[in-house]
Order: sequence, then C-alpha cells, then structure tokens
Amino acid sequence: MQSGAIRPLTNMLPRNLFNAEHEAFRETVRKFYAKEVVPNIEKYEQQQHVDRELWNKAGAMGLLCATMPEAYGGSGVDRLYSMILIEEQAYAMDSSTGFSLHSDIVANYINNFGSETQKHYWLTRMASGETVTAIAMTEPGTGSDLQAVRTTAVLEGDDYIINGSKIFITNGYLCDMAIVVCKTGDSEKGSANLSLIIVEADRVGFSKGKPLNKIGMKGQDTCELFFDHVRVPKENLLGLEGMGFMMLMKELAWERMLVAIICQAGAEAALAHTVQYTKERKAFGKSISSFQNTRFKLAELRTEIDFCRAYLDRCMQLQLEDNLGVDAAAAAKYKISEMFSKVVDECLQLHGGYGYMLEYPIARAYLDNRANRIYAGTNEIMKELISRSL
Repeated sequence: MQSGAIRPLTNMLPRNLFNAEHEAFRETVRKFYAKEVVPNIEKYEQQQHVDRELWNKAGAMGLLCATMPEAYGGSGVDRLYSMILIEEQAYAMDSSTGFSLHSDIVANYINNFGSETQKHYWLTRMASGETVTAIAMTEPGTGSDLQAVRTTAVLEGDDYIINGSKIFITNGYLCDMAIVVCKTGDSEKGSANLSLIIVEADRVGFSKGKPLNKIGMKGQDTCELFFDHVRVPKENLLGLEGMGFMMLMKELAWERMLVAIICQAGAEAALAHTVQYTKERKAFGKSISSFQNTRFKLAELRTEIDFCRAYLDRCMQLQLEDNLGVDAAAAAKYKISEMFSKVVDECLQLHGGYGYMLEYPIARAYLDNRANRIYAGTNEIMKELISRSL
C-alpha cells in the first residue's frame, strides 16, 4: 500500500473561503502532485531531494510565486492560492517539495523589501523555476534565538564579506540563491544589527553540506550552508542595514500560518486514510470500523480536526484582510501542530502493526509531522508569544 493523494472527509461545517477560480487551481495542483510528485516520493526520499527539473515543471504550470505581482512573473492572486497548494501537498502525503518556502517566504521578503532591480531580477526567475531559493536563518547553537546569530557581513569598500554557517536550511542543497541573516554591525547589540543579504550560490567561498539525514521528511532538501569570506556587492543588501530583525518578524506570522495549514491538511489526510483502512481491515470476522472503540476514537479525532479547521479558516480570513495578529498566528501554529501529532499517533494505533510499516501512508506521516512543532519557532516560543497578549 503506497502513499498517495486522498480526499479529506467533508467538513461538518462547510468551508466558504474559496470560489470557482480557487477550485480550478486546486484541480491543477492536484493533478500536478498525482503525476509529478506522488510516483517519485520514494526516489526523492532515497536521494534526499527532489529532482531539479520538478521546479521547472512547477514554474511552467504557474505553481510558484503565484501571489507575486504579474509585473514580476507572478499571477497577482491572493494567499488562498498558497493555502490550496499546501493543502494539496499534504493530501498527497508529500513532504519533499519546498515550494512554499520559496514562494511564500523568500519571495515575500524580496517583494516587500527589495529594490525594483532585485524584484525584477529574482522574482521572475523564481516564478519560472529557473532559480531555487532558501532563507538561511538558523545556525548551530542558535535555534529559535535569532539575536544569537554569529554569521557576519563586514562592509569592505563596495562589498560585504560574509563569514559563518547555517544549518537546517530547506532548499539549501539545490538553491541557486539564499537570503542570509547576518550581523552587519556590533555583535553585542543583539537584533539591532541583523541584516538580510542576497547571496548567489556560485559565489566563491559559498559551499553546501550534504543533505542532512533526518528521521522524517527525508525527501526534502535540507542541508548546512557555509560562508568563507564570501564577497557580495553591497547592492545585494535587502532593504536597509540593521532592519533584518524587523523584516523577519513581519514575515514570521505568515510562516507560522503555513505550518498550521500543512498540519491541518495533514491531519485531515491521516484521518481519511485511517477511516479507509479501518473499513477494509477485518478482525474477529468484521471490519475494525464496526468496533465501538474505533468509531468513538475516529469521532474524537474528527471533532478535534474540524474545530481546528474552523479556527484556521477564520485566521485565513483575517490574513486576507491584513488583520491577523501575531498571537493568533502563533496559536494556530501551536495548537494545530500539536493536534496533528495527536491525530497521527492515534491513527497509527488504529492501523495496528501495519501502521509501523513505511509502505503505509500513516507511518510516513508519523515520521514527517514531528518537525512541525520545532521549526518556524518552537511551540514553546509560540506559547511565549501568546502569553504576551494576556
């Protein structure tokens, strides 16, 4: 039994976010994952990254940077299109493609803070899939503490000289460009001297480690990046020097929403697979789904999933209105990632011994989901952010 796309159960409360154009886009995304991604998931897991040409195919179909302005190669659509892309990735039980980080995080930094030259050059290439991008924040020893960043960028004439390293970088192995979080001033001033600098992967002194050997999300390109006296022109600075922390904070709320969306859809997919399995699996002469314990457990999970769906969709409405608070986004990331972990654990239990076999989708989901409570800020950081609003 192989991993593959499955349609989630119909929500007990109908969703009202999407129109006909959104649903047409969803069908396009669904077909892309069914044709180009699902048949190759095992291959991607073995090589620890997707094929480079997958990015070009996604770009040709308009699946990359869709929310960017048309002038820069995007389609100028709303963020519901991003939501659809992430949901369909989760329904396909895929954790390999790094499209959302490229299209919904890196692209937003460039669109919001870049110069016209940077926007025209980078966003058009990102939308076509010609350029794959990464955001290089985390360093060995820093974790969620961005103020502890030690990578430096020292201005020397008309160039910045960058030294340091980054770890756990999604799309790092295949990236053609990375936005690198650097200290551009007094290292003792914490976040006050953080800056974002565009660094092309072919710069002398920029090197990449091998894909990291993770317990899950094995097909996703994740590696270390190293900067040894990398020289870049000062025109590669994104926005203003010393404003990096402010720029990061502006986009982190949306990044946390992205995690909440994939966790929500992942939980829906896990439940749908489990409902199907319990109907087909026999024990003591009848289907597992006919036992009261199974029915009650599925009912509990269904209720938790639908409650989280209602909250998440409301957050998306606020996001579209540009009224989503940092605390609400943190709550979505925290609660829904915790819910996903509970759902996938209970669903694996209902599969019995087969749930521990990697050829079953629930086993992959069990391994892949755990990182959601760590990246984009750990769930402990989310609680800290929520507590500040009390």
